[in-house]
Amino acid sequence: MTVPLMQLQAVGRRYDEAGPDALAGIDLAIARGEMVAIVGASGSGKSTLMNILGCLDRPSRGRYLVDGCDVGALDADGLARLRREHFGFVFQRYHLLTRLSALENIALPASYAGGARRLRQERAHGLLQRFGLGGLGNRRPSELSGGQQQRVSIARALMNGGRVILADEPTGALDSRSGRQVMAILHELHGAGHTVILVTHDPGLAAQAQRVIEMRDGRIVSDSGTRVSPARSACADVPPEADRGYWGEAVRGAVAALAAHRLRSALATLGISIGIAAVVAIVALGAGARKYVLDDIRSIGSNTLYVNRGGDFGDDRAAGVRTFLPGDLKALAGEPWAASATPVTMRTLRLRYRERDFNGQVYAVAADGFLSSGMALVAGRGLVHEDVSRLAQVAVIDDNTRRRVFGEGRAVLGQAVMVGGMPATVVGVVRTRDEYRPELQVWLPYTTAAARLFGQDFFDSLTVRVAADVPAALAERRLEQLLTRLHGRKDFFIFNMDRVVKQMENTTRTLTLLLSLLALIALVVGGIGVMNIMLVSVSERTHEIGIRMAVGARQSDVRRQFLIEAVLVCLIGGVIGIALAFAAGQAFSLFVSKWRMIYNWQVVALAFVCASLIGLGFGYLPARKAARMDPVQALARE
Repeated sequence: MTVPLMQLQAVGRRYDEAGPDALAGIDLAIARGEMVAIVGASGSGKSTLMNILGCLDRPSRGRYLVDGCDVGALDADGLARLRREHFGFVFQRYHLLTRLSALENIALPASYAGGARRLRQERAHGLLQRFGLGGLGNRRPSELSGGQQQRVSIARALMNGGRVILADEPTGALDSRSGRQVMAILHELHGAGHTVILVTHDPGLAAQAQRVIEMRDGRIVSDSGTRVSPARSACADVPPEADRGYWGEAVRGAVAALAAHRLRSALATLGISIGIAAVVAIVALGAGARKYVLDDIRSIGSNTLYVNRGGDFGDDRAAGVRTFLPGDLKALAGEPWAASATPVTMRTLRLRYRERDFNGQVYAVAADGFLSSGMALVAGRGLVHEDVSRLAQVAVIDDNTRRRVFGEGRAVLGQAVMVGGMPATVVGVVRTRDEYRPELQVWLPYTTAAARLFGQDFFDSLTVRVAADVPAALAERRLEQLLTRLHGRKDFFIFNMDRVVKQMENTTRTLTLLLSLLALIALVVGGIGVMNIMLVSVSERTHEIGIRMAVGARQSDVRRQFLIEAVLVCLIGGVIGIALAFAAGQAFSLFVSKWRMIYNWQVVALAFVCASLIGLGFGYLPARKAARMDPVQALARE
């Protein structure tokens, strides 16, 4: 007796617990090299039997052995391995992937079996030539006749060897001439040693087989075959197959799938692009704003300490504090941590030049004391120590005072302006940090102002510049100790500009983070859009998934295919989003000249990482759904 290649022992299949059996107690053995025809009326169970023989479906009960290996003990990947290495399918409706060329359809099973791409291409070309399809390799299935498509299907079945050819109504959709050609090919394959199992309702085709099995109501009612000996299980433990990782083929397939649905892919990409652009642009905007604000503050001097009378701002007792005296300046001049110190006393006085008369803010300061406010000379000179020592009646004015008091374009250096009741010669002009500030500002030597205008010998406040290598917090403590000792009590408070800078840094960083989190919401929404579109894609491509599984794709291969598509959508969206963010920066610079958006390449890199993670995260559910599809049900979807 012949040892069987495939053997079914009391196999039954029921799709619905309450329904009838599609197969009822099938006992069948098929030997190597047989050509078997399975016939029967529609609904007799012959297609269900072929699906179980080809490992596309599992029996509800009984055992099925292939080469002595119990198929029921295999997982989904083990079944895929059997389909890939043992079986080749020839379907009535061809089941070719419409996006792939004839050559690519033929080579598809080998892409899941691994091996060099060049060798796969050479074998696929050889099969094209063998079946008279030379020169048609680049054509899509829609560009081929029915007979040509079926020959491509047969060539695909042989790509990995095709020890067993399972042909389901292979001539059902063909004209008689093409049908004869297909049957001739199947006879040729049988003659070459392939096991051919033909499912048909045509008695004429069945008569061409060496063995005919007739089915009715899920049972075998006749079998003209020879007896075979019972098979024994020879593969109780099939080692797991290593993941060969067909990344190149998967990426090419993903690109082709996205290109085939351009509008859908563009819509999915749009959401990711908006999210990535929002994140990158907001971070760049926040970085630019932070730099602008901090530079503005630092222009005053982040290493500056402001000493004011009283316990804090708004202290009613501050006006009664008169202990800020020239002796404080002398003491500070001897401290190594103090780079410079200047008193500040401000009064609002009338400024008059010829017929023009304005209110102005008059500051009494030490030499170059006005520069502590972050202003720069644009003409003349600043106050010098000699001006202070000799009570010189000289003044430095700002740009605004020059324009309004003296008039636009008039030379002002050397001109005399009445400050209160004292004439003062203009020796310099400064540009304030805020060019739109409306106040008129004038700086006088503090000795001159005290003796000839204010009538007081104490100061309103002190401004102390900290040495470059001294921490501002340390200088603040030393200053507090020094002034407390000089005044006999603590009748002042110190405003540390460095503390303001750090608070501003924290504030702007927090605001940027909050805005970035809001932008991330757009990114998540884009990811949800990708997931929804991929779910639609899975539903529409169910038939394609069934074909891939039939030719040997494992669940991991299908899952990888859809994950790569999702990641590609997100990466493309990331590139577009980053480009949009940079374009937004260029547009922003056209309207805002004072500061720029600052891009951080780490943020750009993080955007790519986020895009990839979104693709993986939101693409996993559709990919998992695709990978867990039942091959039989998937193939039934058109």
